[in-house]
Order: sequence, then structure tokens, then C-alpha cells
Amino acid sequence: MEDVKPVATQRWWYLMPIIFITYSLAYLDRANYGFASAAGIDKDLGISHGMSSLIGSLFFLGYCLFQVPGAIYAQRHSVRKLIFFSLILWGICAAATGVVSNIPMLMALRFVLGVVEAAVMPSMLLYISRWFTRSERSRANTYLILGNPVTVLWMSVVSGYLVHSFGWREMFVLEGMPALVWAIVWWFTVRDRPADAPWMSDAEKAELERRLVAEQAHIAPVRDYKAAFRSPTVLKFCSIHALWSVGVYGFIMWLPSILKMAAQIDIVSVGWLAAVPYVGAIVLMLIASWLSDKTRNRKLFVWPLLLTGTLALVASFLIGSAHFWISFWLLVVAGATMYAPYGPFFALVPELIPGNVLGGAIGFINASGALGAFLGAWLVGYLNGATGSPAASYVFMAVTLLLSVILTMLLPGAPAQRAQRDGALPAATETH
Repeated sequence: MEDVKPVATQRWWYLMPIIFITYSLAYLDRANYGFASAAGIDKDLGISHGMSSLIGSLFFLGYCLFQVPGAIYAQRHSVRKLIFFSLILWGICAAATGVVSNIPMLMALRFVLGVVEAAVMPSMLLYISRWFTRSERSRANTYLILGNPVTVLWMSVVSGYLVHSFGWREMFVLEGMPALVWAIVWWFTVRDRPADAPWMSDAEKAELERRLVAEQAHIAPVRDYKAAFRSPTVLKFCSIHALWSVGVYGFIMWLPSILKMAAQIDIVSVGWLAAVPYVGAIVLMLIASWLSDKTRNRKLFVWPLLLTGTLALVASFLIGSAHFWISFWLLVVAGATMYAPYGPFFALVPELIPGNVLGGAIGFINASGALGAFLGAWLVGYLNGATGSPAASYVFMAVTLLLSVILTMLLPGAPAQRAQRDGALPAATETH
């Protein structure tokens, strides 16, 4: 029976603000391209509609390719060192986007930005699995991923004002610099494991380690990463995250453009409206993660929310721009329900996958999500430009979300049930 008495509660105050801010900065520097696109970067550099969607999504191609190597490095060596150098490099790349003079330079920077940010998400999830127990993990994951909607919330407003007051070039430069400063803070405050934390007592360190080891007792280790990557459970996780990300990132990258097409409003107004779905996302993420940890039923707080998002997208498409405000509020529901399941989803991963391959498996799952994000950002932008309407992109996002709902329902359930299944992850005699 799992311990219910909390241990080292100061972990939340020491770690979560640092984790939250780090991921927030990563998200800021990857998502602000949508505002540059709406603000005239295409016209200034002579970029066509098709090329614009490709450039916007090149980030996710680099992001996808380097997820697994980065996550394996983090597991075998150091999350602290990996994130430190990533912060410096992505800050430089993000700020340099503001001084590009041609399309090849812009394409290279977007791709390299994806490469240097690739390991951030899986490394952070791995880091959380080392510091928080099963009864805490959904909330801890959610506080990490809240960096996404919270950042988009304030970024939508701030970026709108920066573009309006200065221009898209200055926006990139000003929004890239904080990562360079934060790298110093990260280095001097973060430790890789609880055993290295000077602010925990020896008794707290021992008790936390005991609980974390006990959680993995029912999961047989696997021989190597190759065996893990072939397992049905990991492949289902990968497919779900890929299909889900098509809808989420298509929504994030092109919501400003969709709003601007649906209603003839200025860029500052677009910024305020684009921020609203993320307010709902923040509230719903916190509720879903708390209930997930309380009930330990992760799936119940994943697929029903994704299904709601699917239905909201379809309804928004059917209503169309003729009733802009009804359509807009349905988009708010869609955005909130697409974000809310992230904490429970990633809390389920270490409950079903052995610890000796968890880093690589999380990297593989997140790489699949990045591939879905690449396709979502590219194809949604392409469909918007090719048809002159967001209708086709709504349908595309809704179909991918519905497929992710179906696959989530097919995932194994409780950890106890998982331990009794043959073939979910094959047992092995050695670990790495």
C-alpha cells in the first residue's frame, strides 16, 4: 500500500518554479513565429503561403530528430548540464531570428532552434520522475506543462504589443534574451537527483528514494532501448501523442491567423483574443491533474477531454465565421480541453514503462509528438493559405484528435493490471 504521508514538501517550492520558468522560456521562443507571420514577416522576406507554413514547422523537424539522443544523454549523464547548454543555444537562435535577411537563414535558424530545444521536454519529465512520487506526478507534470499555456497567454498579449510598437524583428530579439539570463540561474540552483540536494535531510532523501524504487517494483526491466521502442505500449503512447499534437500545434501556431481571417481585426485585438483559450487551459489542467492524482485513473482524464476538444472543433467549423463569437468560444473550449490531459498522460508513462529505459522512451514518445506538431503546424498553415479559409484545417485537426481518443482508450489501465500483461514490455535478464 502506498505511503500517503508527504515527504520533503519543500520540493514543490524549490523545484517547480525553476521547472516552470525553464519550460516557459522554451515555449516562448518556439511559438512566437505565429505572430511574426501574422505581422508581416512573409511580406518582408518574400515568403509564399506554402513556404511560410513549412518555415513555421521546421522547428518541429529538428525537435523530432534530436529528442531520443538528448533524452538518453539526460538519463545516462546529466539533466542539469543538458538544459544549461540548451538555454544558451536556444536564446541565441531565437534572438538571431530577428536579424535574418533571407529565407535560407530563417529556415536554418528555425531548424536549429528545434534541435537545441529537443531534449527539454523529455529531460524535464525524466527529472520529475526522479523527484516526485506517483501520487504527485500528474500535478508536477502539469506545473511543468503549464509553462505552455501560461506562456502563450502572456506572449499573445506582449507579442502583439511588441510587433505593433516595434516590429517582428525586435520581438524576436527581446523575447530571445531571457533564456540567456536564465541559464545562469538554472546552473546555480538545480541538482540532478535528490541525493545531491543540500536542502533535504538524509532521512528525507532515503524515504523518497525508497518510495520511488517501490513504484517500479511491479515493472520488469527490459534488455535495452530497442526492445522498449518495439513494445505495443510505447508505440501506442507514440501514436497518441503524434495525433494529439497535430491538433494542438496546428491550433497554437495558426490561431492568430485563423482569428484574423475570421474577423477583420487589428493585431493587438488578435493577441487578446488568442490569449483567451489558454486561460481556460490553465484552469482545466490544474483540475484534471488534481483529480488524476486523487483517483489514480489517468485515462479518465485524457480521452474524454480530447473527445470534447474534437467535438468543439467540429462545432466551431460548422458554425463558421457567420457567428464569429459562438465559433470563437467553441475554440476556447477546444484549446482548453486539448491542453488539460497532458499531466495525466505523462504521469501514466512511468507507471507502464520500466525505469531503466524511461528516458529514451519519453524521448521517443515526445519525438512522435514533435513529428505530429511538424505536420500540424505545416498542414494547417498550408490549408489556411491554399483555401483562404480555416474550414479545412478544422476538419483535419478534428480527425487526428478523434484517432488519438480511440488509441488512448486502448492503452493498459492500472499499474497492477499492467504487471500481469504479457507482451506489453518484454522482461529481460539484463539492463543498461
